[in-house]
Amino acid sequence: MTQLTIKKTAVALALVGALAACDTGEKADKSGDSKVEATKTEFKDMHEKAAYSMGVQFSKQMSANFDSLKEYDITINKELVVKGMSDGFAGNAQFNDEEVKENINAFQNDLNEKIKQQQAELEAEAKKAAEENLKKGQEFQAEYAEKEGVTKTESGLMYRVIEDAEGTESPTAEDAVRVHYRGTFIDGKEFDSSYSRNKPIDFNLNGVIPGWTEGLQYMTVGDKYQFVIPADLAYGENDRAQIPGNSTLIFDVELLAINPTEPYKAPETEASVEEKVEAAAEAVEEKASEAAAEAKAELNELKDKAEEEVEEATADDQ
Repeated sequence: MTQLTIKKTAVALALVGALAACDTGEKADKSGDSKVEATKTEFKDMHEKAAYSMGVQFSKQMSANFDSLKEYDITINKELVVKGMSDGFAGNAQFNDEEVKENINAFQNDLNEKIKQQQAELEAEAKKAAEENLKKGQEFQAEYAEKEGVTKTESGLMYRVIEDAEGTESPTAEDAVRVHYRGTFIDGKEFDSSYSRNKPIDFNLNGVIPGWTEGLQYMTVGDKYQFVIPADLAYGENDRAQIPGNSTLIFDVELLAINPTEPYKAPETEASVEEKVEAAAEAVEEKASEAAAEAKAELNELKDKAEEEVEEATADDQ
């Protein structure tokens, strides 16, 4: 069962407790989803405004919970909820406390059965999908094992060397490592990548999936390997986030450091041709602006000087 379904189930079960304050009696003639034009209410003071606001807030919270029940084919009549609350506050509820409890328990039992049924259906679908993933993964592994340069270990892990740094130091299961990696499914779809984030990860080698713990111990710093990891060395038969159960996973891994002590610093990359052209254009534009400003200043200076000479000549004539 997925995490989303678990969350929805929790919401549904939480709703049962909240319904203890609601009347679940006979059906009303009108739909619970019908909208009625609000009557303008005059509020005398802050307490009345707060009381009304409590009702609005409660209605929004309960409406969201009611909507979550629709996936179980349960529709709550909101008009009856309002009537139950109104009658309850007035002290003239149509059910006594024992009957209210029985009604809520009956609702809870019905909801529990629907949840169990949905869970069973989801588990059956997940099991079928996991079986298909396992079969496809085994077929892929058999083909991959025949490729040149592929090594298959006793555990079932397969790897091939992409780049050999010819180093001498390999990590042990007790070490911490820093790696760059890209993870894909057997159909080539990427599900995770430190390269796309431009930041490698550090982790303890004995704290990850078995395929990684084993595979990285074959590498030396600077090596790049490709791992094909069967499901039993990865996340097993259960779904995990975006990884379906029984998935065979492919990882391209680059070992950057063993027991790193300094934070990772991304290497400076040489500017692209486009960046260089853009920088040069900005420099030219800046120089042109400076030259134009200087020319304007000189022109203004000449203009001022000419005006002074004209004024002096006029004064002499007079």
